[in-house]
Amino acid sequence: MDLSWSHHALSRRRTLAAATGLAAGALLPTGPAFAAAAQYTNPVIWQDFADIDVMRVGDTYYASASTMHYSPGAPVLRSYDLMNWEIAGHAVPALDFGAKYDLNGARGYVRGIWASSLAYRPSNRTFYWLGQIDFARTYLYTATAVEGPWSRLTTISTPYYDAGLLVDTDDTLYVAYGNTTISVAQLSRDGRTQVRTQEVFRTPSSVGTLEGARFYKINGQYYIFLTRPANGQYILKSSNGPFGPYTMRQVLLDLRGPIPGGGVPHQGGLVRTQSGAWYYMAFVDAYPGGRMPALAPVTWTADGWPVVQLVDGAWGTTYPLPAVPTPPRQVTPMTGVDTFDGTSLKPRWEWNHNPDNTRWSVGNGLTLRTATVTHDLYWARNTLTHRIQGPTSTATVQLDHSAMRDGDRAGLALLRDSSAWIGLKRDGGATRVVTVTGLTMDGNWNTTGTGTEVASAPVSGGRVWLRANADIRPGAPRPGTFSYSTDGITFTRLGPAFSMGNDWRFFMGYRFALFNHATQALGGGVRVTRFEVSTP
Repeated sequence: MDLSWSHHALSRRRTLAAATGLAAGALLPTGPAFAAAAQYTNPVIWQDFADIDVMRVGDTYYASASTMHYSPGAPVLRSYDLMNWEIAGHAVPALDFGAKYDLNGARGYVRGIWASSLAYRPSNRTFYWLGQIDFARTYLYTATAVEGPWSRLTTISTPYYDAGLLVDTDDTLYVAYGNTTISVAQLSRDGRTQVRTQEVFRTPSSVGTLEGARFYKINGQYYIFLTRPANGQYILKSSNGPFGPYTMRQVLLDLRGPIPGGGVPHQGGLVRTQSGAWYYMAFVDAYPGGRMPALAPVTWTADGWPVVQLVDGAWGTTYPLPAVPTPPRQVTPMTGVDTFDGTSLKPRWEWNHNPDNTRWSVGNGLTLRTATVTHDLYWARNTLTHRIQGPTSTATVQLDHSAMRDGDRAGLALLRDSSAWIGLKRDGGATRVVTVTGLTMDGNWNTTGTGTEVASAPVSGGRVWLRANADIRPGAPRPGTFSYSTDGITFTRLGPAFSMGNDWRFFMGYRFALFNHATQALGGGVRVTRFEVSTP
């Protein structure tokens, strides 16, 4: 089968339902021989990467994901075997879409980078990222290497909601997009303008909502892969060109997923290996941690429809390893130690909204100078976030606080719409280590609570270690706990466990977050000399 790249996404708008029932699919063999084969385990990435669009270029696989209000946006993941992934860069260097993404008079929580598309155009050896922002317009970025630099190619006035970009075999660029009413647009040769757009499919009321388009050309047929949030996947097929007409078939519905307590794998896309095998990479709603990528083999019917291969009537927890060439190198782990050497942040870091770049630096540690005077962490600029590794992981920070000033607040948070943190308060010339809970937002993402101190202890000297442990197993609210150390060896628990909620509506999962903000006046700073995420 030959494939023209558009890719596949994962979806956002979902209820986190414990999934039961069957999906249409073939069963993989089970038994001792099957169990003895080399296998991979789902989720293939136990971190929050939703709305993934996946593709292969040569012997390398790439994927892009949603990041909402985090900056830089649209991380590009890289793998050589579909199982081990690293973050190579970001397709959207900054969220320069308005002042709200700078926390300047407004906020962009749960806006920004939604389901978008990553594609590769062989004719000019260029990667393309395409996505709509704020239901207003569509942005297209390009790069010749996924590490960047990425630059904006164009802005298109049509907002291509949940878009899938296809580079056809004749090099024409098409975009499938929409919610329930699905349309296809054709772009100009240079990708800068829209040539035409046309409705190609209207979802039957018996199905409900379809969105999250991924656009493919396989064996001369055009396919639009769509999700039904949050429990189904459907596919449209046309034998008469990209503008249809299309017929629809269900791929899966209410399929039991591979993460206990998690949801139905859905809103993903298709990718073919070098040997011709096909895989479906979807995500699983798994809050409080977020949406986790899972991988399953796919076969095709004689009349050209994909079938997900099941294990005991479910998306398998394990499958045989994909047959791929030996990777040329090991990928960079998404966990481990960072001492913030070099001249830039490593790609696993993303800011809460755009940072004030005059107020931070790296090299000999990460220096965070206060950038905002506020009592509200949700309004504080230059909060730096890191995804939590599931099912449980621990972040430990070594912090030099000798340059803090009165009124400053600095530390390590478990950040979401309900948050808590351990850190330092400097007041009246004295410094205390404290645990604060009760940082909350409402459903419109306005702050409803700025936090309550629940435990404290005096600290002396200029250095402290802070630790947050996060349990992100889905299915129920889970505990986060905090502790501190004055020597980096012996840690003391501080405060009660914090309940990490598992509601889906913020979309992004909990993150570890480093912060430093002022409540009185700017001028203070802290230096993070070491950050480590470890798993049991």
